[in-house]
Amino acid sequence: MAACGGIDLHQEHGQRAVFCGLTGIVWLHRKIQDAFFLVVGSRTCAHLIQSAAGVMIFAEPRFATAIIDERDLAGIADANEELDRVVTRLIERRPDIKLLFLVGSCPSEVIKLDLSRAAQRLSGRLAPVRVLNYSGSGIETTFTQGEDACLAALVPELPRAPAEEAPALLIVGALADVVEDQFLRILSAMGIADVRFLPARRAGAMPAVGRNTRYLLAQPFLADTARALDERGARRLAAPFPLGAEGTTGWLRAAAEAFGIDDATFAAATAAGRARAETALAPHRDKLGGKRVFFFPDSQLEVPLARFLARELGVALVEVGTPYLHRAHLAAEIEWLPAGTRVTEGQSLDDQMDRCRAARPDLTVCGLGLANPLEAEGLSTKWSIELLFTPVQGYEQAGDLAELFARPLRRRALLEV
Repeated sequence: MAACGGIDLHQEHGQRAVFCGLTGIVWLHRKIQDAFFLVVGSRTCAHLIQSAAGVMIFAEPRFATAIIDERDLAGIADANEELDRVVTRLIERRPDIKLLFLVGSCPSEVIKLDLSRAAQRLSGRLAPVRVLNYSGSGIETTFTQGEDACLAALVPELPRAPAEEAPALLIVGALADVVEDQFLRILSAMGIADVRFLPARRAGAMPAVGRNTRYLLAQPFLADTARALDERGARRLAAPFPLGAEGTTGWLRAAAEAFGIDDATFAAATAAGRARAETALAPHRDKLGGKRVFFFPDSQLEVPLARFLARELGVALVEVGTPYLHRAHLAAEIEWLPAGTRVTEGQSLDDQMDRCRAARPDLTVCGLGLANPLEAEGLSTKWSIELLFTPVQGYEQAGDLAELFARPLRRRALLEV
């Protein structure tokens, strides 16, 4: 047990139940519209991505898997030659690709395939197509760290902003286009005109970064990306995360304070959004108020989500499990959690399952692998991965976010009747 703000912090080590970082491709390939993600992995990797993405049979997605088979594992085939052949054929077939990610996996790491060197070699051969690499391996990582690794790989390639450039705001983390547009309108109404996003929607529009860049994290799992931006001279703005009316207001206020926006202008720019969010949240308070919720560690979104549920909907937090607790990035969220909230960093799966069964919470937020067994034991569950696939940030999505938690309870009530 360790002290951290007013929470009851516990740290656990043991068996874990999480997806691997390859899952991040599902939302990243939709965000960067001319990028392609080539997983260097096994058939299992291919099945995972295809199943998670739910791609229709006639779609031509912007991800694929270069299969490592028995000949590669046995060292009979030259894996680099095979990879070069696959990539060359891919670019010939898909000339619309401007940015190619070679995504490492557990199998590629097992055979010690140096994808960094392969990316450098292919970038020179395939210019102007840029080839980058990152690891989506499930060894000692959580599934959201795939996005972190991808964005961290992009940062060294970003244009350098001139030293004399006026301060610019960079929003970091993959957001749905509609959410980006909403934030742009609010920030513009405040008077912050130069707003950039990482990742950008197209490879050629990636933002410039320099010492006058101020950045807001839109997701709490971007530790490596933040470190890379700091090394480029950018400065992080401390803020809660934009979940719910309160979190969104705190997040936007951090930008307003950094850019010298006065209180009256800030209030005018955010008033309508806050009012709509409050209206959307009101009916959910009756359904969720007083309900007991248990979080298994899965996405690193758990602490901001728990804060939202407790403070804006009146939920009682039984336990908030998270794979990793970044003390600096989550400082505002930790401060806002109810005093004495049990937060568990890391996981000992059997022990946590025992605590969940003993507590019998009204709702359990967990990964897909745990949901069905818990449902079979009569517990209502919410898949944590759905909170990554669904636009949930900002004022306009506050009601939708609450609905994601209310829906399993409503379904359980209908089944019991």
